[in-house]
Amino acid sequence: MRTWLLLLPVLALGACSSLPNDGPASQSFGEGVRAPEKAGYAVVDLDYRVAEQVAANPPPVLAGLAANGSDSANDRIGEGDVLSVSIFEPTGGMTFSSDNGAGQSGGTQTENLPRQTVGADGAVMIPFAGRVHVAGLTVVDAADAIRHALRGKAIDPQVDVSVVGNAANTVTVVGEIRNVGHEPLSANNERLLDVIATAGGPTRPPADIAVTVVRGDVTATASLLVLLHDPAQNIRLAPRDQVRLLYAPRKYSTFGAFGHVSEQLIEDEKITLAEAISKNGGLDTMTANAGSVLLFRFERPEVAAALGVRLPPTSKGVPVVYRLNLLKPAGFFVASNFEVRPDDLIYVPRSDTTQLKKFLDVVLIISQTAYNLSTTPVVVH
Repeated sequence: MRTWLLLLPVLALGACSSLPNDGPASQSFGEGVRAPEKAGYAVVDLDYRVAEQVAANPPPVLAGLAANGSDSANDRIGEGDVLSVSIFEPTGGMTFSSDNGAGQSGGTQTENLPRQTVGADGAVMIPFAGRVHVAGLTVVDAADAIRHALRGKAIDPQVDVSVVGNAANTVTVVGEIRNVGHEPLSANNERLLDVIATAGGPTRPPADIAVTVVRGDVTATASLLVLLHDPAQNIRLAPRDQVRLLYAPRKYSTFGAFGHVSEQLIEDEKITLAEAISKNGGLDTMTANAGSVLLFRFERPEVAAALGVRLPPTSKGVPVVYRLNLLKPAGFFVASNFEVRPDDLIYVPRSDTTQLKKFLDVVLIISQTAYNLSTTPVVVH
């Protein structure tokens, strides 16, 4: 019994340092306040001033579409286009005449040629004229080129050209879109939202869609939500652009003394810290340390600098822990004014009384074990 009483403080001390927990205690973040460079992160107390400074520096458009608008013409004939060519010749002209007089109307003979596909050489085959180069021309200029090629072979021919199969002036639309495929461009100079709408629109909420435009070796990206709100991002497209709609769900995670621990989607355009706490069932009233609600974020360097944080940025940003005191009424107003960003981690430590209760429970178990050993009779054989 004496031995157990001597060992009891040692066992209790060891138990105190190894109590079960789901994260660091509030006191563990002191080094992030005193010596951020040593700790590798900075702790910033979240108040009205901090919330307003963060709100004044919203995340920029990812790579910006505005500087990548096209000024190319969308009404040019290109390789692979299918053309309809009609040739009108005065009656009596023998080049395109027929014996039965079909197609005659008002003294004019009309010949509708079989549909022509623009070849790799950029030309189409015209009877009596041979290969006529039309690639890079408008339909009006192509008609003039064919008429010029028939000069001396037909009597004052008049030519009409139209594109019935648009292959060159198209963009490819893939990803989270209802109708994946090729969308034609016209002389109307369609913009990005025009093409997305023609393809049936996105299959996911706009805030969770990243729109990427690929033109040659240039790639630009923006959120569809930003595209809807900022007309400058609704750029003109160029032939053979690729438009990719990628699902990029915005999430945040919660740990510690919540009603339940989870990973949550940001379903609305934005969500505040107060709303995020509410969505997770609020704080556990029996265990949570409401005076130290922590939000972990890799903050953008310019925002960290505005907050007075001088840590060098990592590849993801500057590690910052925002600390909010919900024991004060003002903390709830601040929480309603502070926006949660994608990939944020919200953590609420357990209160000191919770840790004390765990410690006392361990001490009680050890004491009970020692008492049971001391009262158990020893049988000597």
